This record gives sequence, C-alpha cells and structure tokens, in this order.
Amino acid sequence: MTRQILLIATLALVAPAVTAQASTLPSGSVEQQITLYELVLRDGSRLYGTIEREDQNEVVFKTQAGATVTAKRSDIDVLKEVTGSLARGEFMPPDPNATRLFFAPTGRSLARGQTYLGVYEFLMPFVQIGVTDRFSIGGGTPLLFGLDDGDRPFWITPKVQIVKSSSTDVAVGVFQVFNAAGDGGGVAYAVSTSGTATGSFTIGGGMAYGNSGGRSGIVMVGGERQVRRNLKLMSENYLWKDGNGVASAGVRFFGERLSADLALGFPIGSDEFFAFPIVNFVYVF
Repeated sequence: MTRQILLIATLALVAPAVTAQASTLPSGSVEQQITLYELVLRDGSRLYGTIEREDQNEVVFKTQAGATVTAKRSDIDVLKEVTGSLARGEFMPPDPNATRLFFAPTGRSLARGQTYLGVYEFLMPFVQIGVTDRFSIGGGTPLLFGLDDGDRPFWITPKVQIVKSSSTDVAVGVFQVFNAAGDGGGVAYAVSTSGTATGSFTIGGGMAYGNSGGRSGIVMVGGERQVRRNLKLMSENYLWKDGNGVASAGVRFFGERLSADLALGFPIGSDEFFAFPIVNFVYVF
C-alpha cells in the first residue's frame, strides 16, 4: 500500500517537465500587465478596449485597434473590467488555473478567498483554498469504489509562497497521502516559476518519502506559453531515481473560470514505449 501511495504522490506532483516555448516576443517588445474593459454583445461579438463615453442609452467604446464602436445598452450582454497581458499588441486574458501545470504546482499562489475544484484523469477530485495571499491548503480522495475503509487514500496539500516578485514566484509545500490503516507517504517540494503571465518556466525539486523509511529525490521541469487568448501550450516532465521519469506535453483551453487540459504522457527509462492520456478539468471560484 505504501508503494501505491508513493506512486500516487509522485504522479500527482513531481514529474519533471521540460517546456516547449512556441513563440517568443519580437525584439524590443515588452509584455505589459493592463486593465481594460471587455464588451460582449448579444450577437456574440467580444471586444477589448476603453470606454470613451456612456449614458443610460448607449456606450461609446474604443477598441485596442483604435476603432470606435457605439453600442446600445439593449445590445450589450456583458461590460466589465478585465486584467491581463498585452503581448505583441494583443490582449491576453489570464489563465484562471495559473497555480498548476497539468499536475505539478507552480510557484504562484491562490489569492485569499479563492478556491478551485479540479478533477484529474476523471478519478482524482481536488479542492484547494487560498487561506491568505501566500498560504493555501487542499485535499481529496480518488473516485474509486469497493475499497475497504482502511485502504482508501486521502491527500492534503499545504503550500506556502515564500517569494513573489514581478518575474519570479517561489513556493514550498507538501503532498501528503495517508489512509486509516496508518499507511502514508508523500512528497515535500520547493518550486520556482519565472517569466510572465503568458510565458513561464517552472523548475522544482522534492523528496518522496514513505512511512517505511524509503526516500527518493525527484526533479520537475515544466513550462507554459499562451499562444491565443484562451489557449496555452504546456509541458511537464518528471525525473527520479535511476533516470526514470515521465514526460508530457499538451494544451490548456480556458475561459474566465474553467480550464481543461488535454495532453499525452510518455515514460522515460522504460524498455517499452507507450503514451497515456492526460485529461484535467479545473473550475476556479
């Protein structure tokens, strides 16, 4: 049972990842964090820009491209402030699930009061709550039935952000797995994320441990690149003892609160080559 718990902990947290950056900013281009208005019309049109003038009947809206649009209040579905990045002249809304790659944590932290509910691989529900702007905690149990009460694993995930700057975030935490029978194990880790909201590189290291006294070091390397307003390319790769590990690459689709990950994972160091799907869904409250 302890070996199974260690496997769950390793797969859920610390498989090192090497990221593929799909594109780079042109020379001299600077990514900026900005706040704009999002205008959504009832016909489905979506615009980003500033409000030039408004009254009870209409809104005069200036888009990023410089065009002026006059919209009747009756034609407006949503008009709200949004914060994101301006890269290559295009407004990029933020990823609501920026505190994780596919499984592994990034150095970023949930804001106080922010909560996310995730389901990983359709079997691993996960809840994480921002207690403060630097500390969050969560937990879950797999959607497996027929297990004896003493064999059912549970996990808790305290995480503390220790460094936050304009380009680098560093956090430490634990993924602790246990059951009522007294078996347990997990991963204690430190992780650093450097870059911007639209492109970053994450590297981490950890120690997997079990109640029986076993120990194993793990390295994680990963990255993400936002290539469209609601699309990221991502990679997450793990390496542990004897050169074994897992590599993965795929995409994340996201909206204002919901994100969906679709990727393929590949074993490292195995005599047989095969791929397995990675499918995750996360909703941020």
